[in-house]
Amino acid sequence: MTGESYRTPRVGVEAVGEFEDRRSRFIAQLAHVESEKDAEAFIEQVRSRHHDARHNVPAWILADGRERCSDDGEPSRTSGMPTLEVLRGAGLANVCCVVTRYFGGTLLGPGGLVRAYTAATQAAVEAAETDDKIVEMTLVTPVTVQLPYALYDRVTRLATDAGGKVADSLFAEDVQLSLVFRAGEEAPFVAAARELANGDDIARAHEPRFAEF
Repeated sequence: MTGESYRTPRVGVEAVGEFEDRRSRFIAQLAHVESEKDAEAFIEQVRSRHHDARHNVPAWILADGRERCSDDGEPSRTSGMPTLEVLRGAGLANVCCVVTRYFGGTLLGPGGLVRAYTAATQAAVEAAETDDKIVEMTLVTPVTVQLPYALYDRVTRLATDAGGKVADSLFAEDVQLSLVFRAGEEAPFVAAARELANGDDIARAHEPRFAEF
């Protein structure tokens, strides 16, 4: 994903939304995934759970921009694409949704199918948001600081003033601080820490990554 943040379901939780039309039941199941392999595993899990359903329509989006959907036997572009569009519209990534359909005996037509799969997926997203199962992942830069005890208070204050957060502290012969900044905001802190330490590079920035901030 090219942006500096995205939304995703919390790890290890599943959100469910349902929609019914003319006795056809649509059950959307939403989960966090980290890879195509994770998505396929979740899809198979849902298919096993609903092995007696007429269709299990999958759609997924990863944070690197890859995405995929399938109509799983429904008429072309009436199910997988509408499901994917809801995920896109909600700004979700690292997400997989499988919409299970139990056929009610009456054909809904292309327009009816689009509405049904859209509504079920929207219901799952809304359920996730209502239950606080959606988190925002931000592109952050971890920074490690090795410093003497005498500088601890001043460095933590510098970090806070620069918009950073203390993720962990290790107290031994000296102090090791693990900090996190929004990507791009760590540079002023690193420079200020160097100045405070009379030119010593006590703060080291690492590769940016996505995390809750």
